[in-house]
Amino acid sequence: MGIFERWLSLWVGLCIVAGVVLGNLLPVVFQAVAGLEIAHVNLVVAVLIWVMIYPMMVQVDFSAVRNVGRRPKGLLLTLVINWLIKPFTMAALGWLFFKVIFADWVDPQNATEYIAGMILLGVAPCTAMVFVWSQLTRGDPNYTLVQVSVNDIIMIFAFAPIAAFLLGVSDVTVPWETLLLSVVLYVVLPLIAGVLTRRGLEAGGDGARLAAFLRTSKPWSVLGLLATVVLLFGFQAEMILQQPQTILLIAIPLLLQSYGIFAIGYAGALLLRLPYPIAAPACLIGTSNFFELAVAVAISLFGLHSGAALATVVGVLVEVPVMLSLVAFANRTQHWFAGAKDV
Repeated sequence: MGIFERWLSLWVGLCIVAGVVLGNLLPVVFQAVAGLEIAHVNLVVAVLIWVMIYPMMVQVDFSAVRNVGRRPKGLLLTLVINWLIKPFTMAALGWLFFKVIFADWVDPQNATEYIAGMILLGVAPCTAMVFVWSQLTRGDPNYTLVQVSVNDIIMIFAFAPIAAFLLGVSDVTVPWETLLLSVVLYVVLPLIAGVLTRRGLEAGGDGARLAAFLRTSKPWSVLGLLATVVLLFGFQAEMILQQPQTILLIAIPLLLQSYGIFAIGYAGALLLRLPYPIAAPACLIGTSNFFELAVAVAISLFGLHSGAALATVVGVLVEVPVMLSLVAFANRTQHWFAGAKDV
């Protein structure tokens, strides 16, 4: 691992601090950047995420993708966690903490909205960032692509019904433009660019140019992640300083959900005897969230300054540090699985 990957937790911590500081010192700048969006998709964040995942898409070998169907267990594990377990455990934890444990500390209306925001996070499995987590654990890029693609297809049809059921309402307005545009920006376009790049680099036949390109472009993925962290924390800097207690209350069940879902996935991967390059991304996909979609839906349904929107934003704040800790855990325990390599 290079210096960027080896000390990634430190860089992320510094970027979190930098984002909060800069967001409070230069709020006008961050407000202007936040306003550059189409269908609730921030274009600057989209570009940075594109920078993150494009080098990973170059690693995708479509000749190997065809063989994924011979190993369906990893995909099955991801789908069961994302669609049969995760949304319902998130709803249960939200109810337990904000209707029971924290009932005396928050008013009922806010409590209901916090639960709604948590549910929206739980029903939106990760699309883009998982390519980062997969690379950091040296997951199989071809298998990861298939897992993400299948999840995206299911999400188009299942997000609204599951969210409506768990929210207890009959009609959830899903910003379809946000969902479809995000999939195009975060998966389709980088994938096309990656395939074309790979074909061009492999034209020589010896693979040396492809290997050199991957070595050169790899640090850009991490730089894209760090820049995204600065922006996300800068966007919410004022809120972070104004409502620290509320953010802490929301973060507690989100942390329990994240580590609990990962534990379920990891145990399932061990029972299924998955090879590590498939097991690690499968568990990380189930743990992380498509926070862009969750935030957009929360704002559409409940308003920009609602408790639901706040809860989805706290999900963003929690996710990166949590996922880095789980990446580190997976790398340290890879010897539990077959097919592991030193990371």
